[in-house]
Amino acid sequence: MLNTSIAIVLAAVAPLLQQDDPPTRPARQIPTEVRDRIERGTASEETLDPRIDASKITELDVPAVPETVLLPAPPVHRIATDRGQTRLDDASWNTAIESTRRGLAWLARNQSRNGGWMEGEVVVPTDQPPREAAAAVAVTGLGLKAFAQAPELTEGPGPREQAFRFVRRALESHGFDGLAAAGLGNYVASSIAMGLAANGSTTDPGDAGTLGDAVLFLQNNQWDETEGVSARQDWFGGAGYGNRGRPDLSNTQMMLDALYDAGVSPDEPVVQKALVFLSRTQNLKATNPAAWAQAGSDDGGFVYTPANDGESFGSAAAGEGRYGETMPAGVARSLRSYGSMTYAGFKSLLFAGLGPEDPRVAAALGWIRDHWTLAENPGVGQQGVFYYLHAMARALRASGLDEIVDADGTKHDWRKEMIAELARRQRPDGRWFNDADRWEESRPELATIYACLALEEALKPRLGME
Repeated sequence: MLNTSIAIVLAAVAPLLQQDDPPTRPARQIPTEVRDRIERGTASEETLDPRIDASKITELDVPAVPETVLLPAPPVHRIATDRGQTRLDDASWNTAIESTRRGLAWLARNQSRNGGWMEGEVVVPTDQPPREAAAAVAVTGLGLKAFAQAPELTEGPGPREQAFRFVRRALESHGFDGLAAAGLGNYVASSIAMGLAANGSTTDPGDAGTLGDAVLFLQNNQWDETEGVSARQDWFGGAGYGNRGRPDLSNTQMMLDALYDAGVSPDEPVVQKALVFLSRTQNLKATNPAAWAQAGSDDGGFVYTPANDGESFGSAAAGEGRYGETMPAGVARSLRSYGSMTYAGFKSLLFAGLGPEDPRVAAALGWIRDHWTLAENPGVGQQGVFYYLHAMARALRASGLDEIVDADGTKHDWRKEMIAELARRQRPDGRWFNDADRWEESRPELATIYACLALEEALKPRLGME
């Protein structure tokens, strides 16, 4: 376990300048005591947290913890400075540069006097009442990342510096615990960690400490033995919304994104506990013993959460109910996989140190190939499409794959298609927004940040990990 904030940061600081990627992913052994502690799945000595309804939680066999993990390539926090660092052709490179430049310019024009975005907006988390206090901080943390990763595409450091000051003031006023009490605590800490890591905030001891504090908050926010949850229970290893809400894959992948950007190694207990949760979120009979998965499609995709016996917005969109509660009589209850959660799950498996030969990774990639599209978020249509495209870009870059071969055998250059799709969706004034008013994407600030971050993943130097 990491012992200090500074240790986290010193192990984590991603290079601000591009470095040559290693030809292979080095392996690291999981400490035996970490593996044994998780795999035993013994009842926690702590009393079950009262926020958990014991009648809803399910118990399952504990997935095997890998003996070794593959270290992901170090995070890169800058786009390529030259097209030669990528495999993009001139047209795609120029389109991506111009589209990102216009998106960042729109964000700069619409930044508040205080340096934030979406200030005062009421955000409705998936499983929480409306909260507003923390929403602007979470969105601004992601905005900080978008500006920090592409300094050459802005007219100056002003928007980045203002966003940075906004985040610092919020933390000075409320701290992570105060922001969590206002709601969206996991999203806030994750976004701040990603923003600070991209901003290169390790040169100032105070900022390095803040990045470390964000990582420690995320570790403490994870559901585990501390709250009386054993590894056999379906909440174990996941992260939820503010006030430690019911865990889900969206929050858990945000946590793992932030830990990756902050340089936390996949052999750390926080990551391997999350892998237990990830395995239980996948529609894969060989590795997920949950009843809904055993009765399901076995397609390798992911659902929203396995907690409390599972939920999926893919099932809701298909008319089967978010919990699979309205399936036809006589049909065993199952849950449907959908796009954004499958890319989130695929990426998270890679960040947890699994390689392409692992059946969970291979099955997730199989789902991606079978459902290849940038036109919609497969399974839920236009809902959350910008979140989907961002998750796709981040996942595929992490995979080291340059092309995806779809179910028909057609090769797709994902970067080229991503750039073309986002350029097509961009509005004349440089912003993006979603006509499908779900998950806040009708708000151009959030949709534009997602789009810029997706484009920046396509513009980053290649990993060369095939």
